[in-house]
Amino acid sequence: MMKGVTVRQRKCVSLLMAVILVASICLGLSGCGAKKPVRYEATFLRLFDTKTTIIAYTYDKEEFSGHAQLIYDSLEEYHRLYDIYDDYEGINNLKTINDQAGKAPVKVDRRIIDLLKYAKEWYEKTDGEINVAFGAVLRIWHDYRERGMEDPDAAELPPMDELEKASEHTDINKVVIDEETSTVFLADPEMSLDVGAIAKGYAVEQVSRIAAENGFTTGLISVGGNVRAIGSKENAGKPWNVGIQNPDPGKGSSELHILDVVDASVVTSGIYERYYTVDGKDYHHIIDPDTLYPSDGFKSVSIVCRDSGMADVLSTAVFNMSLEEGMAFIESIPDAEAFWVLNSGEFRYSSHFRDYIKR
Repeated sequence: MMKGVTVRQRKCVSLLMAVILVASICLGLSGCGAKKPVRYEATFLRLFDTKTTIIAYTYDKEEFSGHAQLIYDSLEEYHRLYDIYDDYEGINNLKTINDQAGKAPVKVDRRIIDLLKYAKEWYEKTDGEINVAFGAVLRIWHDYRERGMEDPDAAELPPMDELEKASEHTDINKVVIDEETSTVFLADPEMSLDVGAIAKGYAVEQVSRIAAENGFTTGLISVGGNVRAIGSKENAGKPWNVGIQNPDPGKGSSELHILDVVDASVVTSGIYERYYTVDGKDYHHIIDPDTLYPSDGFKSVSIVCRDSGMADVLSTAVFNMSLEEGMAFIESIPDAEAFWVLNSGEFRYSSHFRDYIKR
């Protein structure tokens, strides 16, 4: 996750949003006459270390600005709580828990408790493919990847013995949650939390509910490709169009499919998101908990379901499964569909994924 937002950065974000709003208004007024909703869009660059985009049709700029600010502020709160790299004054976040591993329980916001409980549920459901206690291994890969990206000529892979030693400190049962005292304690002093496979989608889902409760009944929220469609387009029963990125940039169309979705989430995990190159081979950031190395079965996996948190979890979990295992797993979950891009470039679909494809 990214570093804290300064006052100056916040002003830059507000200015960026204002510029985009003005541009959207100019485009939307090309057919002035009968009053109709206008498309507005705001983009922020300072949350969850990725780009956040909000799109909606409203009757005036002020209405959209109010919704966009609420969504931004709410996402910022989740960003700070789930940050594993930075401290924030007056906040005990996931970094605080990691810093106190093996030392003392940390009193935390209920939103951290809820996230970790949700993560534990999916650890069981995915037979360990999603493990937020896998931070010791992921941190090693993160550090090697960062150094490799900064100095490609000196890029190298983590030694297996280092990864295996770290994997001894990934027991999710040692993440001790006490709901009565609202505390979290890592019983192993060498373990750490990493919620990269779940946090963005989970936060997007929670914020979409907050926004809907405050009148944002039609819109799109996208955080680094975790897309949540709220209601239908213009509240008119029209589907929102969401693209699935081509995992081979520069080869063919930038989007493999355009999906029609209403009140649903679309999340993709792929090899193109964060990677570095060693001896001519790319190594991405999705680490298989069994091999301790990047999963090598697919180029991308996309999920469609209603809940963005679940979609985020499934996209990573299925990426770490074989096609046969992943297909059976998805087919066992009601109202969840998946789309695989194999290393060969071939496509595979779950039984009803094609129902969403516009083109």
